[in-house]
Amino acid sequence: MTDEHGHARQLLVRGATFAAMDAGGALTAVRGGSSMDGLFVRDARHLCRWQLTADGAAPDVLSRMTYDDATGGAARCVLVPRGGGRQEPAAYTLFREQAVGEGSFVELLRVVSNRPEPMTVRLALTVDADFADQFELRADHRTYVKTGAVRTRDVLDDGVEFTYTRGDWRSSTTVTSEPAPDAVEETGTGARRLVWALDLDPLDSAELTLRVVANGGRAPLSPASVAAELADTVRDFAAGVELPGAWPELAAACSRGLADLAVLRVPAAGPDGERQLVPAAGVPWFLTLLGRDALLTSLFALPYRPELAAATLPVLAATQATERIDGAVAQPGKIVHEVRHGELAHFGQVPYGRYYGSVDATPLFLVLLGAYTEQTADLRLARRLEPAARAAVGWMLDHGGLTSRGYLVYRADQGGLANQNWKDSPGAICCADGSRATGPVMAAGAQGYAYDALRRTAALARTVWDDVVYAELLEQAAADLRDRFLRDFWMAEHGFPALALDGDGRQVDALASDAGHLLWSGLLDKEYGEAVGRRLLEPDFFSGWGVRTVASGQAAYHPLSYHRGSVWPHDNALIALGLARYGLHDEARAVAQGLVSAAGACGGRLPEVLAGYEREAYPAPVPYPYACVRESRSAAAPLALLSAVGG
Repeated sequence: MTDEHGHARQLLVRGATFAAMDAGGALTAVRGGSSMDGLFVRDARHLCRWQLTADGAAPDVLSRMTYDDATGGAARCVLVPRGGGRQEPAAYTLFREQAVGEGSFVELLRVVSNRPEPMTVRLALTVDADFADQFELRADHRTYVKTGAVRTRDVLDDGVEFTYTRGDWRSSTTVTSEPAPDAVEETGTGARRLVWALDLDPLDSAELTLRVVANGGRAPLSPASVAAELADTVRDFAAGVELPGAWPELAAACSRGLADLAVLRVPAAGPDGERQLVPAAGVPWFLTLLGRDALLTSLFALPYRPELAAATLPVLAATQATERIDGAVAQPGKIVHEVRHGELAHFGQVPYGRYYGSVDATPLFLVLLGAYTEQTADLRLARRLEPAARAAVGWMLDHGGLTSRGYLVYRADQGGLANQNWKDSPGAICCADGSRATGPVMAAGAQGYAYDALRRTAALARTVWDDVVYAELLEQAAADLRDRFLRDFWMAEHGFPALALDGDGRQVDALASDAGHLLWSGLLDKEYGEAVGRRLLEPDFFSGWGVRTVASGQAAYHPLSYHRGSVWPHDNALIALGLARYGLHDEARAVAQGLVSAAGACGGRLPEVLAGYEREAYPAPVPYPYACVRESRSAAAPLALLSAVGG
């Protein structure tokens, strides 16, 4: 990844913790700055400076930081003291090895003498923790008042502890060294400098092990121990998944995706407080539970890793809304959109502690519960979550709008998200001329999810809950929704469904990829579905890497827009599954081939989103500039492709 200044950053990830280091293993963010440098744990920056000097100067990078992120190994780089040259090679070499654990960071620093005489190497490490909330670091120029906040810095026998207190909120970062530093110095900036004088015999070496722990967590032994533990986790998670031997590129994308999914799981609590590991949305900005993202990720991985669904469903049931809370867009039965653990969420300065601004997480919850039960034949979860499922159906029929408006509907949230379907950026729901939808919005894709949710929940009611009357009610609601949709959304002049209906029931007429989600949900009849599927592979939609979110040639289209012309792997995975559902296997394979080629050109990993430029215009996918480096839906997308087209 790169920061906003174009500087390369190596991203180390483990669960709810990540570190973004520069090429020499340093962190150089200043307090209050917007750089993504830092060690972050559950939305808070627990290290903002980690700067090494050797004999009074920052060392030069001999070998840039490298990291085997396919297996989660330690990151390594090689440094030499500044100065010297061809005629005067470096007196010593510094080997850095770094790794992150859950709520922790560890570095092994080895100093190797290159001289035949004794020497003393003076090392210093400047460290600081600003405890900035991730929302403070976003490029929206917002500021947040933090009345009564107190910072402390306490010298320990083997390091220093930074603390931050504001009311009932407390965070701490403990930095220790083995062996202990010779001194801990003040810097005049709030940072502290740990210093050592290492006496080396001729051609000798010495080691420092530096450990960082957030909020009193468990200190890791070494980078090697963290890497070994993480490698075991990745290996266990990927074990038993049969990959396609006849399509090695797809197999490689699946392997990389499984490795990322193993790392991107974060802890969360189920209805009885039990600990679960659920897919986080993505790193760096969304290393937390997002309902829609976790549900789609779990659906993609369901035939191969059903434990993701088995964890995601009870966690979302535990966070399901039980009352109306306007600031959080919460209503009884609604499934949560986003859960945050940072200071600003704790004090209500951002609405995302538990935020329900999603029109589609609730039907997707029901889709996943039905699909999980069908896939695994495990009836226990469906029985356990029956109250949550019925409450979710109740939300769709009542607050969601199915009964009163005929469709799931959302309204812009002034304090949160303007759009509350998967295309949630401002202006994403638009007409072909680029004008935005006004008033309450009925997004097409969400109606497909609702249709599928009603049908799958009816099957649960009939076969698991023994409630035939309820099953028939839901089946009728689904049939009525399908009839209304084909009447109100279909644009006969385009042979294509509208992206949405606006508050007055007018068609929002942009030609958009959401139509492919209707194939996945089965909402369209066979004739319309086949026509839509073939249309999505026309050149204005299909870039060669994937289907664009908005077809080119419309005024709404922009290849570098987040949701109006870009290519999203998870969007295309849903499209491929939908094409296969309607028997359009050649089209499904074309989408899969485009995505697999994109993965190969991106180092084996599908990013969150790609620019919408034509494949023929440039030999590699053009990256979208603000995409998540790793994203769970994109990591699971190759598994969905495997389901859609096989090997």
